[in-house]
Parts: sequence; structure tokens; C-alpha cells
Amino acid sequence: MLLLRRTALIILWVLAGLGVASGAVWALTSAGVIKPLIVISGSMEPDIMTGDLLIATKTEAADLATGDVVSLDSHLTSNLVTHRIARIVPVGDGSFTVTMKGDNNEFEDALDYTISGEVWKPAMQIAGAGAFVARLTTPAVAIPLMIGLIALLGITLLLPAGAARD
Repeated sequence: MLLLRRTALIILWVLAGLGVASGAVWALTSAGVIKPLIVISGSMEPDIMTGDLLIATKTEAADLATGDVVSLDSHLTSNLVTHRIARIVPVGDGSFTVTMKGDNNEFEDALDYTISGEVWKPAMQIAGAGAFVARLTTPAVAIPLMIGLIALLGITLLLPAGAARD
């Protein structure tokens, strides 16, 4: 029984560490410091693959250049689109007109983007992590994980620490 309790405690400590890391990501996301993005299409392959997780940070629009990969709000899809800048033209009032194109797309995006201030620019890419995170958040996976967590807590709380020594 002692081995079962110790194993459960080790697993709980690992999960607690993952929980703290998740909380830090949530706090940074809520504060607007980072924006985790799951890649849902192959438009940027082979550099950015479907299912990758991108961690975007804010960058000044004035610092962008042709060839940069950015994530901009699309008026066409009402979602963020992560593509490479094909052209960037200053408008004059601190804003820019940006034409983007996916690396794997034959044509440029249908609409140009007007940007100013700060925009999201991917700073880190974690291969395959987006698909993993998306899968973890589905009810078919999240509910059994929660049941397992409750079972681990039960093992550690219901089995007394000195039970195996008596």
C-alpha cells in the first residue's frame, strides 16, 4: 500500500507542476503578454505544420518587414490568420496596409489588412503541441483525466502515511 501511495503522490506532484505552468500561461495570456495559437491549416507548411502550437508576443507594427510571419485579425473569417508578410505599405497616420500570403498557398490572401500599434508575432513554435492541447480539452479526454485525478487524491488522502509501517 505504501508503494501505491508514494506513486500516487509522485504523480500528483508532477500534475501540480503542470498545473502551476498552466496557471502561468493563463495569467500571461489574460494579461495580454502572450497569445497561444493552435495551427489549424496547412497554409504555412512546411515551416509551420498543422497541429503546431505557436506562442505569439506583441510587436510594434512599425517594426514589421516583408517576410515576417504575423498573426492578424481577418475581417473575412473573424479569426486570427498567421501568414507571411508579402508587402507592407505605410498609410501615413501610423498605420500600415499589409498583404499576406501563406507559404503553402498559391495566391496572396483575399483581403489586405490595415494595422497599427501592436500586432501578434509568433515567438515560439512547439511542434505538435497544439493538437495535443486541443485533444486534452475535449470532454472525451478531460473527464476521464479529472476522474483519475480525483482517484489519485483519494489514494493519497485515504491511505494513511504510516499504514504500511504498522
